[in-house]
Amino acid sequence: MFGAQLPSVPASAVPDDVYLLDVREDDEWAAGHAPAAYHLPMTELPARLAEIPDDREVAVICRSGGRSGQVVGYLLRNGWDQVRNVEGGMGDWAAAGRPVVTDDGQPGRVA
Repeated sequence: MFGAQLPSVPASAVPDDVYLLDVREDDEWAAGHAPAAYHLPMTELPARLAEIPDDREVAVICRSGGRSGQVVGYLLRNGWDQVRNVEGGMGDWAAAGRPVVTDDGQPGRVA
């Protein structure tokens, strides 16, 4: 629906105070994620919409940007207006030198 007009932000420029929504699957999250990210697998999104703030900026991330782009489009169609796709997903996040950790705070990897 939005195509090239989808609001986005480079992984290297995601603000530290943004609500970072990670929509990857459980195994991908467990391998490694951004330290302050919130995990909500894409498949659970419709049932858990109330968990996503609509009064502040939300950046959505997945492994490469495809699933998060779909989620951004979905949120835009459902009333969110401060939402952006993280370009290149966790791959670009890690490549930009941003931290990737496991749930116990140890260094993680992008899976």
